[in-house]
Amino acid sequence: MPAFLLQARKRAEEETPEAPGAIRVGYTCSKKVGNAVARNRAKRRLREIARAILPTEGKPGYDYVLVGRATETATRNFELMKEELVQALKKVHG
Repeated sequence: MPAFLLQARKRAEEETPEAPGAIRVGYTCSKKVGNAVARNRAKRRLREIARAILPTEGKPGYDYVLVGRATETATRNFELMKEELVQALKKVHG
């Protein structure tokens, strides 16, 4: 997707015996995204789209990583980013 990269991996049952069906999420933004202020803004936006979309569209037992992209993550239309996350999840699980 233009604003972020989505990585996903299905966990084995024995990896998290305390919560085998939990959805885990990670966020990362390299220095290519910008200075600390820009990286933090990008990560806040990624956290918010994940909070809104993953409980309904994510699959239990998966780990997801959202990677911010330079210039796009911090400035892209927020509703468009949410739609793109839904599309990316469909691609990953399709």
